[in-house]
Amino acid sequence: MSTTMPRRPPPAPLLLAALALVVAGCATRAPAPPPQTDGPQARLPLDPMQIPDALPVLEPIRQGGPNKPYAVLGETYTPLPSGAALSERGLASWYGRKFHGRRTASGERYDMYAMTAAHRTLPLPSFARVSNPANGRSVIVRVNDRGPFIKERIIDLSYTAAQRLGVFGVATVEVVRITPDEIRRGAWQPELAGTPPGIE
Repeated sequence: MSTTMPRRPPPAPLLLAALALVVAGCATRAPAPPPQTDGPQARLPLDPMQIPDALPVLEPIRQGGPNKPYAVLGETYTPLPSGAALSERGLASWYGRKFHGRRTASGERYDMYAMTAAHRTLPLPSFARVSNPANGRSVIVRVNDRGPFIKERIIDLSYTAAQRLGVFGVATVEVVRITPDEIRRGAWQPELAGTPPGIE
């Protein structure tokens, strides 16, 4: 004569583990992490207002590479000839730590604490004077990247250049290229380029 032993219920920890697997299987995906902000670090390594303008020097502008025609978002852009002048007025934006350390279009590493900028058609590298008519501030930047690719924006400033100009979001600025000929003749007048407070 055989007897059937009653089945024991699985231990509580096993039940909890099985329940967790079922719940996990029903979930579609984990919540996305919060978007990364593009502001400065908690502690700035340098005071942006004490960083001097970029110093215009003659640099070789090679054909091709970042200076050949290119397309972004369905638009084609043709960089200007190496000696061309440029003067324009429009909106400036800025980019910070989300891009800090990444390669620029020129192949250099982006440094949000340097006086640099991105422009769609200026030869790379170039130098430009950027002025904020709202407060009278003016700085000189070295253009070593491409962008911005948003309508009506004409230049994307480094975090430091934007701070120096008082551009905390998007603001109207005037951009004037300092041509190789002006650099060669010393005609770019650094004394008019917006010396930061405390620097003589």
